[in-house]
Amino acid sequence: MATSQRRAKRKSTGGRYWDDRTKRKKELSRFAANTKISTETRTKSVRACGGTVKRVLLAGDQVNVMGKDGKAQKTTIVNVVENAANPHLVRRNILTKGAVVETKLGKAKITSRPGQEGCMNAVLV
Repeated sequence: MATSQRRAKRKSTGGRYWDDRTKRKKELSRFAANTKISTETRTKSVRACGGTVKRVLLAGDQVNVMGKDGKAQKTTIVNVVENAANPHLVRRNILTKGAVVETKLGKAKITSRPGQEGCMNAVLV
């Protein structure tokens, strides 16, 4: 994957930034986890910068939902309702931050990044 976590190619005025150097291997991002809804929870360990080990969530159906009363409750995800980042992820039931999911408690919006943090947290909508 050749995406890089560097500054944009264009300035806010529309002018172009010219690169003073090329991309480095350490700046490459990794493939998306594409966390799916599944009854079997699957995680993967990934080495991050500085030797830190991240737990990447590949599949799961349990989510910690923060209710209106301020209490968290663990519940099951039924399916993905909408995703502002990419509407094609809804059809594939892929979970990302900001995705609205249907749970047994009602609709909830994912506030964590499952592919980065290895857990799913949400708030009722």
